[in-house]
Amino acid sequence: MDAMLGLMGGLLLVAGSLFLLLGGLGLVRMPDVFNRIQAGTKATTLGTMLTLAGMACLQPDWTVKLLLIGLFILLTNPLSSQVMARAAHRTGSAKTPLTVVDRLAEDTGEAT
Repeated sequence: MDAMLGLMGGLLLVAGSLFLLLGGLGLVRMPDVFNRIQAGTKATTLGTMLTLAGMACLQPDWTVKLLLIGLFILLTNPLSSQVMARAAHRTGSAKTPLTVVDRLAEDTGEAT
């Protein structure tokens, strides 16, 4: 049983690390701040959750603490990315030329 938990924990840690790496790559590769926020938030949330699950498999005594950390991240990551995106929109951050629709500007009456 310990070997199975160790294997599963290791696989979850590798998968989480891969998602975190891809999230970092997305921050470099995306064309504007809005796409970077999206890439960073989605990939890092999943990567962190997988990493925490892997650690819970490897260290069962830490499970409650890791669940609390995971819950905190699940509640704060989407909210913080939404706030950053609104702040970037309000300050007039440049959008990629491929951006065709701006729903926030339509909702607030800023669309031309």
